Amino acid sequence: MAELIIHTKNIQNNINYLSKYFDKHQIHWSLITKVFSGDKEFIKNVLTDDVIKNINSIGDSRLTSLKNLRAVNSEMKTIYIKPPAEMYAEEVVKYADISLNTSYTTIKALNEAAIKAEKTHQIIIMIELGELREGVKKADVMHFYEQVFNLSNIEVIGIGSNLGCMYGVEPTYDKLLQLSLYKELISEKFNKELKFVSGGSSITLPLIENETIPKDINHFRIGEAVFFGVSPMDNKKFKELSTDTFEFNANIIELEKKKIVPDGIIGEANVGHAASYDESDIGESSYKAILDFGLLDVDQKDIEAVDESLIFVGITSDMLVVDLGTNKTASGEKKYNIGDKIHFKPNYMGVARLLGSKFIEKTYN
Repeated sequence: MAELIIHTKNIQNNINYLSKYFDKHQIHWSLITKVFSGDKEFIKNVLTDDVIKNINSIGDSRLTSLKNLRAVNSEMKTIYIKPPAEMYAEEVVKYADISLNTSYTTIKALNEAAIKAEKTHQIIIMIELGELREGVKKADVMHFYEQVFNLSNIEVIGIGSNLGCMYGVEPTYDKLLQLSLYKELISEKFNKELKFVSGGSSITLPLIENETIPKDINHFRIGEAVFFGVSPMDNKKFKELSTDTFEFNANIIELEKKKIVPDGIIGEANVGHAASYDESDIGESSYKAILDFGLLDVDQKDIEAVDESLIFVGITSDMLVVDLGTNKTASGEKKYNIGDKIHFKPNYMGVARLLGSKFIEKTYN
């Protein structure tokens, strides 16, 4: 069985490093755990009490994941990080201490659920700053806040925005300054201080380092930097974070010298696309290895072979084929045998899918 290896200690060290980093800059932060899809074993192994003690909250975009977080640690403070569906208001209030919101109708439903549960539900109002994803339109922010402010069991603890996630709009100083201005307007008009201005994510980390972030931005929602050690702004390692956090190993289940070009009429087959080839390869052969995973587990575009000489050939639901060329080392020795492992580096989406696959073994070290 193919195996995803999780380097637990390196991930925990990343969490601890960022906790100290944010504390130094007087910034609160929420750890966003979408990548591991609510996997209970991951939660137990990685999110130990000593590791999460300096985090404001643990966040996810799926209620099942929040439910699993609470099942593992009932004291864990949680944040639901996408606008909730109105029909799930009771579950949101039950499993999330905080939620990000953009719909007054939904917030009213959250208020009713909070009254029923005899608790106060905290929210952060998301503002649209150009990414054209979730967010209240800027012209409507003041009226929106005024409506929400009057709900009995809703506490508005902040405003926020999401940048760089869909169209790649960068979180520049000018963009984030708009959040700061709305915070000031709300404070002035309603005589209310907002605890959080949540404008930060992994992509925003370089702005802190470059001292180009408005001073009022005091809450970050961080996932990718913790689990992969990089900022999506430049996809480079951030500060002292470790990038050695996940590896994926697959087993060679067949290794034979075969023709490079398929023999027969080529159509789209079961995979929905036809194979392509170079006419110069007709009649030529190379060594092909079949590996024990497929599209049901992960898309090949989301994993990168450590051995750069490997060439991707094709993938089906449960197997992947790579071209090994002559299958010899520079010194002429045989490079791979049946039973050997091929090592890959998975990206964010790769890890998310591998963790969610019941056909992939997960190992924590």
